[in-house]
Amino acid sequence: MEAFDARALRHFLAVVRTGSIRKAADHLHVAPSAVSRQIADVERRLELPLFERTARGMILTEAGQLMVEHAMRVIEDQDLLTEQLGQLKHVKQGLVRICCGEGFLADLIEHGLTRFSPVYPTIRFAITLGGTDAVLEAIRSGDADIGVVYNPIIDTSVRSLAISRQPLCVITPPGHPLHDRERVSLCDTLDNSCALLTQGHGVRQLVGRVAADNGRALVPILETTSIDVLRRYVSVGQGITFLPRFAVATELARGVVGIVDLTDSLLTEASAHLIVRARRRLPTSVERLAGYLAKEMVAFQEAPQERPALLR
Repeated sequence: MEAFDARALRHFLAVVRTGSIRKAADHLHVAPSAVSRQIADVERRLELPLFERTARGMILTEAGQLMVEHAMRVIEDQDLLTEQLGQLKHVKQGLVRICCGEGFLADLIEHGLTRFSPVYPTIRFAITLGGTDAVLEAIRSGDADIGVVYNPIIDTSVRSLAISRQPLCVITPPGHPLHDRERVSLCDTLDNSCALLTQGHGVRQLVGRVAADNGRALVPILETTSIDVLRRYVSVGQGITFLPRFAVATELARGVVGIVDLTDSLLTEASAHLIVRARRRLPTSVERLAGYLAKEMVAFQEAPQERPALLR
């Protein structure tokens, strides 16, 4: 079977990610007819349909599922070759796409990218934000090269390049009754007014699991997708929230919030992960940036009790 055109494979993956030809065309900034022709050409050559056309959108067939991994590998290999050829021509430039949780953003820019850019001034960055589930999906689908995520579930489609234990803590306003406690259990905090991240975030999944294991329900006063909203909610004295220490480093330094350790084992063992797609050969730009972030970001620095694990 002849090799497939990279453009056709990119159009195919866009339909997979968006669920429709029209949305894929909008994403790619091309006409829907162009996407439709590319999909039809691949199906003709395979002599098998890639999608089932339903009222709910385009659903992958078994043949389509097999094509996804192949298409991603071909495109990633092409991008890698392009970068390597560019280096031979002394054109050391690349775009690295990063998807991270909002709590990592200040750390990523201040301690990661700001220090990395002077060393590699021709490498460019694109940053998107998302909860744990969204970051994992961006890495799995190839929409991001590097993910920075809090306490992800075990997933064989991603690989952790660095892991650092970052326990979940109670974040309180100064003067709050919990502020004077050295350590508390999650159940000791649940009668207080609190704000929580919405479903799909690692913090919410952790808190929800521990609460359920203790027969308690979560009844937050405020739910949000924004960690900045949580920090502001606490700093103005409205109530408490739950975040790892690095996510409120600035507020702690300013004295506008307090922090109390939690005793629940699941929460004390939570960790930050630097992830890439499994079985992917990383372009030099991605490999260099990932190594730099693992070394320089506070989230991956030595914890009070242990050193972050660097994985090969």
